[in-house]
Amino acid sequence: MMAAAVPAPAPVPLLTPGRERAMLWLLALTQFTVIMDFMVMMPLAPQLMQAFNIGPAAVSGAVSAYAWCAGLSGLLAATYIDRFDRKKLLLTMFLLFTVSNLACALAPNFHVLLWSRAFAGLTGGVLGAIVMAIIGDVIPAERRGAATGIVMTAFAMAAVGGVPIGVVLAAHFGWASPFFLLVVLSLLIWLGAARVLPSLTAHVGAAPTPLRQVLPNLLALLRERRHLQAFALSIVNMTAGMLVIPFISPVLVGNMGLAPVDVTWVYLTGGCATIFTARLIGRWADRAGKQQVYRWVSLLSIAPLLFITHLPQLSLLALMLLFPFFMALVSGRTIPLQALLTSIPQPQQRGAFLSANSALQSLGSGLGAWLGGLSLHTDTAGHISGYGWNGWLAAALSLWTVWWVARVRGAAPQGAPA
Repeated sequence: MMAAAVPAPAPVPLLTPGRERAMLWLLALTQFTVIMDFMVMMPLAPQLMQAFNIGPAAVSGAVSAYAWCAGLSGLLAATYIDRFDRKKLLLTMFLLFTVSNLACALAPNFHVLLWSRAFAGLTGGVLGAIVMAIIGDVIPAERRGAATGIVMTAFAMAAVGGVPIGVVLAAHFGWASPFFLLVVLSLLIWLGAARVLPSLTAHVGAAPTPLRQVLPNLLALLRERRHLQAFALSIVNMTAGMLVIPFISPVLVGNMGLAPVDVTWVYLTGGCATIFTARLIGRWADRAGKQQVYRWVSLLSIAPLLFITHLPQLSLLALMLLFPFFMALVSGRTIPLQALLTSIPQPQQRGAFLSANSALQSLGSGLGAWLGGLSLHTDTAGHISGYGWNGWLAAALSLWTVWWVARVRGAAPQGAPA
């Protein structure tokens, strides 16, 4: 008897410009919820410290728990992400992520909150890789910088809208209210994504990889020198930022004397700046090259990293005027990096590569937050010391990435000579 023919995978869909824009903004909104979920823990730190009678190291531990679990989840996802329709996988993980935020909102004590943050990391840690894999599948390489810039405006939207609104809600209705807001927003975005995102199965192949080959393929992915060079850049870039970012809000409150609600205005101005700069940096990366733009933005980011960790006594207005430079440059260097990373693997490895990269980025985030927390000390008056050391280490790591990025190169097109 003749064996049944294996159906060929569906080709990558050609989207109309309007549907492509809608898809990119829905992906950006998906990222918005993930980034807000991660970022809102930082300005909520003073309220969490008071509500649960904990110190800044415990808050950084909650941030690290999310990051470590996101890393583990991303690494596991590398074994299966390229076996499924990207759309179905995104919708499944996004729904589980929404449940994790509901668990955070209902947490009765810090221990339950910590476990809920770990669950959020396990689910949310995969979403960024799926989003970037979809961009890599659908958007041509010459337009990926601009597309990544659109999706990366999620960071700005989280800073402008999500985090400030979350902080205001927390000030008036309790620390859990931002997580309830995330649940509602996530459900609405999920419904839009279910309607607009195309089915993507071209990466699967006519015959999916046998399960017995999944682990060997992952190990081969992690052993390839070109991949390892990209992973190293990604980890160090994330560690440098997370040495500084989680502790901005506690330092502004403890050392600058700002009220927690005033932190909202600082993040608001920073986010407003990145709404414009993210897309500009993305277009610049398409024109001038991802490596070159990353090198310049990372180099320029050293100044605000050192400034924010060595703050003199400043007024709220001065902080609002200066913080946009920090946000635009420190978050902006991720745009050419993410666009560059989509070109590193071959298409059939893209999901696994980006999942592994997302895992390692999360591990880098956890490492940065953990190391940063170790160097900080709080006195009886609530002042935090040791932040300057974090800035110097972040600056040194950033200089390393400026040198290392030249080693990170994309894969040769299939069928072309290496």
